[in-house]
Amino acid sequence: MPYLFTSESVSEGHPDKVADQISDNLVDHFLAFDPSSKVACETLVTTGQVVLAGEVKSSTYLDVQQLARDVIRRIGYTKSEYMFEANSCGVLSAIHEQSPDINQGVERAEAEDQGAGDQGMMFGYATDETDNYMPLALDLSHRILRELAAIRKEGKKMKYLRPDSKSQVTIEYDDNHQPIRIDSIVVSTQHDEFDKDKKMLERIREDVIKIVIPRVRKGLKKSLRSLFTDGITYHVNPTGKFVIGGPHGDTGLTGRKIIVDTYGGKGAHGGGAFSGKDPSKVDRSAAYATRHIAKNLVAAGVAGEMLVQVSYAIGVAKPTNIYVNTNGSAKVDLSDAQIAEKVMELFDMRPYAIEKRLKLRNPIYSDTAAYGHMGREPETKKLTFRDGSGKTKTVKVETFTWEKLDYVKKVKTAFGL
Repeated sequence: MPYLFTSESVSEGHPDKVADQISDNLVDHFLAFDPSSKVACETLVTTGQVVLAGEVKSSTYLDVQQLARDVIRRIGYTKSEYMFEANSCGVLSAIHEQSPDINQGVERAEAEDQGAGDQGMMFGYATDETDNYMPLALDLSHRILRELAAIRKEGKKMKYLRPDSKSQVTIEYDDNHQPIRIDSIVVSTQHDEFDKDKKMLERIREDVIKIVIPRVRKGLKKSLRSLFTDGITYHVNPTGKFVIGGPHGDTGLTGRKIIVDTYGGKGAHGGGAFSGKDPSKVDRSAAYATRHIAKNLVAAGVAGEMLVQVSYAIGVAKPTNIYVNTNGSAKVDLSDAQIAEKVMELFDMRPYAIEKRLKLRNPIYSDTAAYGHMGREPETKKLTFRDGSGKTKTVKVETFTWEKLDYVKKVKTAFGL
């Protein structure tokens, strides 16, 4: 029987995402000047105020206030009427040194024996329903908001847009779990104040349907474009006017959008946030590693979809378990438990090995902090950072290394494909 599945996304101007981006900007700057830095930084944003808190062990000094303002400015909070503005907001730092009790469980005499920065379980997921091996509803939700942000920053159309926005897409699937149509799309976007609210709301609705959605469709392969039919139900700013938004409308916190960050409710999530953490925290690094595993195995043809779980004990290098669930989609004559055994042979899941394999001790995290940590395009780029004394450093990095299909050949060989 056909069924509906829904995922949501939030924009870079959403208060929780503002917090994530500030936290990850600090992580990147610490790693740029001291790759061995240990960072766990949380951010709170509210009306006219930013609060930074957390634990750091690093040899570098940063002007964290300026780094927070840089992020806020880049997102687009640059006008006083937003009640949260880059130059005028207060920034309070309560960052202190990392607990030596935690650090002693992570650092070892031999680097490869590095222990996990915390206990917990992490999940990675992949499905063949999209080219980037992501769930379709989430992928479309992200695409809508990326286009909305691009239009806002271009400044040529929809000039009333403000930074805060949300989207939601509901997909209908058939009995074989294949998407057959888009049932509904929800878009809520912050906008400027207007004299005639009803007329303006009608204009926003029309602009979303006639400007944003065609740009989203254009970026999709032909088979997915056909899902955009005249039968879609659109809910555009369904509560009415949306002038008060961002941190003024709702307090934002680091790590409060972990489902948006991952798979939109498909698969599973271990509960740990990513942003604000250096890669010794397996909440982040192992979540990336399990995504890397799931994506390469699905791309190699082992299964149509795959969920991979790994778990750790704090201070212990070797995982306590690795679990695989193909949800009945396996294309090889092996049980899920047997697939998991081969995964353990192919991928070294000790924290240090993950860091080395995915090049995680690099300043690559700011790009992850909005529009999802998974399903993104790997890229090699040069980035420039500034420390607290004004010294700059340019670093060449590879972003989203966990999205690379660099293990497909190895997987095919291991599974006889």
